[in-house]
Amino acid sequence: MKNDSALFYTCSLIEFIGRERKLKRAEVVHALGDKTIRRIYRYADVFHCEPIAKTADDFITLLNIPQGSFDNVSACRYTVPDYWTIGKVYARLIEDISEDDIESVIGHLIEVYTSWISDAISNYNTDFFYQSREYIRVCCQEGEIFD
Repeated sequence: MKNDSALFYTCSLIEFIGRERKLKRAEVVHALGDKTIRRIYRYADVFHCEPIAKTADDFITLLNIPQGSFDNVSACRYTVPDYWTIGKVYARLIEDISEDDIESVIGHLIEVYTSWISDAISNYNTDFFYQSREYIRVCCQEGEIFD
């Protein structure tokens, strides 16, 4: 299941919405809900035909996703990674946890985004999100960042 483009798009859209609405990514996942996330994942190839800003705005409007105050972009003291880069970090982690079980992808997506590791990935003032996918997977599974 490596290089799941639908998962990559879904994670990138979650990141984009989080930045637009200034919400922690767990809050975006809760606002979207399981049914909508499954829809985005299933039709990612169609949604990808539109600019991501338009697709994000459509979901923000449809679901009335609120404005928050979590602004990890402004808080970043270094070069801010783009939403595609962070989407890829999440997608790789979810792929690694799901292995070849395509049926578990959305469950694992929700699990990852609502766990402690989402805050670690969203902290752009560390180099955690630049670490190897294996290191990030092990940290996620062990429940801590290793020095």
